[in-house]
Amino acid sequence: MPGEPITVVLCGDVMLGRGVDQILPHPGRPAVRERYVTDARCYVDLAESANGPIPRPVPFAWPWGDAIGMLDGIAPDVRVINLETGITRSRRFAPGKGIHYRMNPANIPCLALARPDVCALANNHVLDFGRRGLADTLDALAGAGLTSAGAGQGATQAWLPAAVPVDGRARVLVFSMGTASSGIPASWSAVGRRPGVAFLRELSDAAADQVLGRVRQHRTPRDIAVVSIHWGSNWGYDVSREQVRFAHRLVDGGVDLVHGHSSHHPRPIEVYRDKLILYGCGDFIDDYEGIGGFADYRDDLRLLYVAAVEPDTGVLVRLRMAPLQARRMRLRRAGVEDRRWLRGVLDAISREFGSGVELDADGMLVLHRP
Repeated sequence: MPGEPITVVLCGDVMLGRGVDQILPHPGRPAVRERYVTDARCYVDLAESANGPIPRPVPFAWPWGDAIGMLDGIAPDVRVINLETGITRSRRFAPGKGIHYRMNPANIPCLALARPDVCALANNHVLDFGRRGLADTLDALAGAGLTSAGAGQGATQAWLPAAVPVDGRARVLVFSMGTASSGIPASWSAVGRRPGVAFLRELSDAAADQVLGRVRQHRTPRDIAVVSIHWGSNWGYDVSREQVRFAHRLVDGGVDLVHGHSSHHPRPIEVYRDKLILYGCGDFIDDYEGIGGFADYRDDLRLLYVAAVEPDTGVLVRLRMAPLQARRMRLRRAGVEDRRWLRGVLDAISREFGSGVELDADGMLVLHRP
């Protein structure tokens, strides 16, 4: 209805390749070229050793688990994910990279089940199998009726936003881009007719102004502008000053929501000038179970972000977050103690940005401004 908030659901990295691909109905070639691992099925073994056996093959809905029911219950207007894998059968590993992700195109029903309205592609894994792999990915998404942003067969397509109409009330425009700090090689940049991703060489004021120029080029007065950006390191709660300055400049210039990702766990949340900035959404689906070294960050806990924004102004009305936990490569609702732990961490790290997090009676995390 006119005047009702527009609900945008966002999550972090959706990594359906490598080990996840191996448990789906049509596993692709398991070969990987990593320092210690040569077979993607090793990641399935690690997950099973940590949390128990995984039936193989699993149904396409398996990796999403309880998230599918949550999404259906929320019934959002727009769903945005960062799709961090190539969808290809290519055997040509991109040189100079230590980790490569690919999903067999025959497994794309797994992605389609979640009905994403926009798959952000400007990240450090979409060209893991070169420009041929990128072309395969774009073809697979288009063939499944899925819309992408942030990568293309040239600069024009890579920088083109995805436009999602919302009941004739407005459009949500999603611009996808990535930075070198997230591990994207500069050579992956889409330049002229060269295929690649929408790449930011630096987080300067000039770069922000260029992004804002693109936003103004495509935006109409009723549109909600979302910038989905792959940036920063994998671990840690710190947010760099340049990220904060960049996000603030985007909002100052008219962007309504900044959707940050790349970190393997959630990072602080800020409401700046009444607009939402998610500095790092954390992973949503991956094959990291059983990998040691970063247990203190509890990267097994995942968040589904549900933002309600005013249709004409983009002002944040409310933000609720659904806590989930990865077990046996499947998402399930997080338990009471895990929800409390996640609330405590998010509340503590977001205080510096003027935000707090509470736990409501439904087990959802709720953003508030003290």
